[in-house]
Amino acid sequence: MQYVFPAPPQPRVGVAGRTEWFPVHRIYCVGQNYAAHAREMGTDPRREAPCFFTKPADAVVPNGSELPYPPATHNLHHEVELVAAIGSALRDASSQEARSAIFGYAVGLDLTRRDLQSRARQLGRPWDTSKALDRGAPITDIHPVETVGHVTAGAIWLEVNGEPRQSADVSDMIWSVPEVIAELSCLFELLAGDLIFTGTPAGVGPLEPGDRVEAGIDGVDVLRIVVV
Repeated sequence: MQYVFPAPPQPRVGVAGRTEWFPVHRIYCVGQNYAAHAREMGTDPRREAPCFFTKPADAVVPNGSELPYPPATHNLHHEVELVAAIGSALRDASSQEARSAIFGYAVGLDLTRRDLQSRARQLGRPWDTSKALDRGAPITDIHPVETVGHVTAGAIWLEVNGEPRQSADVSDMIWSVPEVIAELSCLFELLAGDLIFTGTPAGVGPLEPGDRVEAGIDGVDVLRIVVV
């Protein structure tokens, strides 16, 4: 097969303890899946159908990267999240089927141009420019389920330059990871290679050039990036 120009490389994420790579198909994200974060964003955290949005597959950035401050924003925010990596196709799945389709887990950042998001909300427009930014999904290696089990609890935290910013427990989620995946499978056919960012706890805040970010989930991994 020939293309009119060289095909871009396949977006990929490392797999902890393995030489194989995890090829990224799509990145889905769920908004406001922790009650305290919903409140800090000015919305009601009642348990209603989750809100989904997407990021481009090539937004993934490996652990330990230097991250250029993105253009068109003066208010870049960090959001630490548990990421579920899908290992088999799903459509209209039950929570149990969704759980069985999880290949592994990682720690990710949903980087957000908050000023663009706020403007879009005021105008009733989509969030794409605020969420689907280049290099907007830093992520650790994926840890397979057989090594870490299914992540249902554990401290989730983020520090900037050693200062605590976000701190909660994965068990605080409004929708569990299998519930999120099952709901998403009613909207899209999920395929092996999909990454699902499952929401962030309270404490989101701005990043500046020079900031060193450490974010982790107990029992999974620690993500480290530097904003340049």
